[in-house]
Amino acid sequence: MSTGQPDIAKIQSAVANALHEHWKLYLAEGIALVVLGVIAILIPPIATLAVTIVLGWLFLVSGVIGLFTTFWMRQAPGFWWSLISAVLAVVVGGLLLARPVSGALSLTIVVVVFFVIEGVASIMFALEHKRELSGRWGWMLMSGIIDLVLAALVFAGLPSTAAWAIGLLVGINMVFGGSALIAMAQHARNA
Repeated sequence: MSTGQPDIAKIQSAVANALHEHWKLYLAEGIALVVLGVIAILIPPIATLAVTIVLGWLFLVSGVIGLFTTFWMRQAPGFWWSLISAVLAVVVGGLLLARPVSGALSLTIVVVVFFVIEGVASIMFALEHKRELSGRWGWMLMSGIIDLVLAALVFAGLPSTAAWAIGLLVGINMVFGGSALIAMAQHARNA
């Protein structure tokens, strides 16, 4: 009976080889993400509108495709749920595209709710696992507190924070994601 170790080694080797062969692509993607992230951080209102418009198109296109496939397979179970989901996606997409500024406000409220839930969950996790996490539980606790502070700051500034919050957060995410890709590409190049 095989333990699967040779298969895992083959997979790891294949991944390492693929990363080494394509490190330039990862580097280029990382640099592009960092540049776009810095632009989003410098002009967050434009980035916020761009994110809102892109999400609007994603919802609209997915809703239209959902409508098409729902009616194409109307005999399948769950027809009405699929229909409601597709119509909702079309409506949300249309609203985000028709009124991107209002859409940015709605999306910012969703982000605030996410930060509150994430913050509370992180704090509860840190406190519940204080013993198992020994010295590291404080980082988890701090992460939860920062989430709650960010939520409070963004919420307290509504509606004006809606103009920049999403663009800034997406920009920060892009800078960190791009930096990670650059680091991975440099490691893969040297491997």
